[in-house]
Amino acid sequence: MVELRRFVRTPLDAPVSFSPKGSANVYGGRAKDVSVGGMFVETKNPVPFGGEVVIHLRLPQAREELTLPGVVRWVRDGGMGVQFGNLGAKETHEITEVVRRAEIL
Repeated sequence: MVELRRFVRTPLDAPVSFSPKGSANVYGGRAKDVSVGGMFVETKNPVPFGGEVVIHLRLPQAREELTLPGVVRWVRDGGMGVQFGNLGAKETHEITEVVRRAEIL
């Protein structure tokens, strides 16, 4: 199989909360992988394809929770694939460090 992703994804198992953009509803799930480009969120409440979301996640060994804007690019039973929007320097650095540490192991 040919890998088409621009960024290396790293397996992860971390709790997340997320809200559809413009909604006060907050849902839970688990981040199962992550890259600078996006993540898979395992959830019983996926946002429909094309929906904008705001994800709140604390990465392993991170001091602060990250707020990550994104767009749902695919939905399947059990979760959704989210492509991140514009990330700040802090968010990009934290995700890059998680990926880098995983590559060393």
